Amino acid sequence: MKCNVGKTDKIIRVILGLAIGAVGIYFQSWWGLIGIVPILTVLISWCPLYFPFGISTCKKT
Repeated sequence: MKCNVGKTDKIIRVILGLAIGAVGIYFQSWWGLIGIVPILTVLISWCPLYFPFGISTCKKT
């Protein structure tokens, strides 16, 4: 798997993942677990939704 998630994208995903998780905890809902998905994509630096479309936010080196 080639990196396709850049630095700015990672920051946005972490914030979004934590916000979704916090809302899930606040409302005591299992839907908050969806916040794990963007955080996992940050940890592996690869987004499966970007792959079929050939999108990459990583800098080319």
